[in-house]
Amino acid sequence: MNHATPRPARRVAARLRRTAAGTVARLAGGRSGARATTAPRGTTAARAARAGTALLALALLATACSGGDGGGDGGGDRPGGQGMEYKAGTLRVLASSELADMGPVLDEAAKATGVTVRPTYAGTLDAVERIASGEADKGFDAVWLSSNDYLRLRPDTAKRITNETPVMTSPVALGVRPATVARLGWDPAKVTWSQLHRAVADGRLTYGMTDPKRSNSGFSALVSVASGLSGAQSALTEADVRKATPKLKEFFTGQKLTSGSSGWLATAYTRRTDVDALVNYESVLLSAPEKLTVIRPSDGVVTADYPLTLLTSARPEAKEAAARLTTYLRTPGAQRRITETTLRRPVVAGVRPASALARDPRRELPFPGSRAVADGLLDAYDNTLRRPSRTVYVLDTSGSMGGERLDRLKSALAELTGDFRDREEVTLMPFGSSVKQSEVRTRTVDPASPKAALDAIRDDAGKLSASGGTAIYSSLQEAYRFLSRKPSDAFTSVVLMTDGENTDGDPASAFDAFYRSLPAAQQRTPVFPILFGDSDRGELDHIAGLTGGKLFDATQGSLDGAFEEIRGYQ
Repeated sequence: MNHATPRPARRVAARLRRTAAGTVARLAGGRSGARATTAPRGTTAARAARAGTALLALALLATACSGGDGGGDGGGDRPGGQGMEYKAGTLRVLASSELADMGPVLDEAAKATGVTVRPTYAGTLDAVERIASGEADKGFDAVWLSSNDYLRLRPDTAKRITNETPVMTSPVALGVRPATVARLGWDPAKVTWSQLHRAVADGRLTYGMTDPKRSNSGFSALVSVASGLSGAQSALTEADVRKATPKLKEFFTGQKLTSGSSGWLATAYTRRTDVDALVNYESVLLSAPEKLTVIRPSDGVVTADYPLTLLTSARPEAKEAAARLTTYLRTPGAQRRITETTLRRPVVAGVRPASALARDPRRELPFPGSRAVADGLLDAYDNTLRRPSRTVYVLDTSGSMGGERLDRLKSALAELTGDFRDREEVTLMPFGSSVKQSEVRTRTVDPASPKAALDAIRDDAGKLSASGGTAIYSSLQEAYRFLSRKPSDAFTSVVLMTDGENTDGDPASAFDAFYRSLPAAQQRTPVFPILFGDSDRGELDHIAGLTGGKLFDATQGSLDGAFEEIRGYQ
């Protein structure tokens, strides 16, 4: 497909609009997520105009109001808040979520230097868009991502950052169950990407990997395997990607798990006896609940160097605080604490890595040399290389959803169509006192003509109406029965959106018994519930825990933001 703007860039821009719209609503004192009707996918000018309007409104309201939300989950006093007064010795940092494990080290740093880090966590590409738009300048002094490689590919972000200081490193690697390594007869120190590809193509190896658009570990893994299978001798080019595409398609047939976060991926892996390995950073694999043999492909990987990076807009006192902090973090004592606490590798000569870290004989692979190659690789992964997605959206359209709540649901679904992938199967299953069978619709996005399916989904969403009670558990059972009628090898999931507690149909105990009676293959389909309106957190948490899913909260933000966040798990 030929798109004027690469889809990865358009999708993160859409997430930015939702962040801005949700923040505007909160600053204004409301919780409404209503927006103008969404234009069809591909209308780049319309999307850009709406993004500009939302961000302008955000900026104006932020000037007029105190407080607010930085759009992250840093907790505490909301470090990214637009109205928060800067405190001497406080460094407001937009950070990769995996850096939460640095908490003990940063506590010690605060005592030693007087600098307190206030993190707000975000995915790498989301953070890139916040920097590019200038939004990060309003609420942060620095960024701390796993890598700045993607930032440097974009002139609109490269000019906004300065003073990059690497703090630690961790290469992409594979964590493989020891029994699988023995079965394959591998010497972990000599395994190459070509051997991994051959094992997958022969049906002897399966794995899980994070979504490259949401997680830099997934993107680094994608670059690593593309480089290894293309035989690239330098930074990846478009020709390299084309050369490797047939093997990449075979390699990604082995991906059985996807995720928007490393933590959920590791947890989900423990439930799956049909998945042999995980692809992630070495530090994540060594910290996994299950003991894994860590394989660092000998023909090369991409390594994260976690540079603490000042924004050019940072005020002088923040620059001075960052200098004190980075100086401390690179002292031998702090480097030893980092490697022992996080199982990442030190960057200071003479400091030995933690004992759990083996000798590191890998070859370092360069990042793609241009943004076009990076975005093209992401687009190819999303729409050509990976398994397609198959999702049933179990949607509460009971009487309590009437009015503004139903409008928000329709708007969120319309916006979500801009993120559906080629080959994706989407089923809308509305329910009240039971599933509204006459309104159940399934659409598949045809790569040759995606607009027809996307328009149909928007039309289906627009026709939803509110009536009846709330039959959560009976409707979930129907979703599983629906999926069982046409078995598929796609990434399959159920998304449950409800604004209330179960009032009709089967109780929770009946669903529990039903789920446990399913064949093992069907039990691998997770439910991702969305907390919305007056829904019961305990009820939805139980559903997510039982099925291996994850609960998403739309009570403090926008409903469309919750739908979008789930995309990394589909």
